[in-house]
Amino acid sequence: MAERVDYLTRPVRWRRTDAPVFVYAARVDDAWWVLRRNGFPDHPLFTLFVDGVVAGDVEDVRTRAPAWDLEVGDRQALTDEQRGEVLTSLRGLGPYGSEVGQPCDGDWCQCVSLT
Repeated sequence: MAERVDYLTRPVRWRRTDAPVFVYAARVDDAWWVLRRNGFPDHPLFTLFVDGVVAGDVEDVRTRAPAWDLEVGDRQALTDEQRGEVLTSLRGLGPYGSEVGQPCDGDWCQCVSLT
């Protein structure tokens, strides 16, 4: 049986990706954690991916994931190599719902891009 991971209670220091959809990433236990910004309020604010696999949606980071540090401020963004690695693992998963084969066809979801 796989060990259950409580993603929301893990302290995470996010870094900017400088991508319009997959906006934050962090390296946690040798895995890439990535937050996709969704078309809020039609969809949850963020979807969390761990090494390219959806882990779940998060609507209120401050309440649901208080250990996550999204205040990146002047924190260094990912390097070009890291950014390429992260975005390659998420190719085709930009629109909300694409991770379950039902991508959103709303106006906002249609205009997203990985680059």
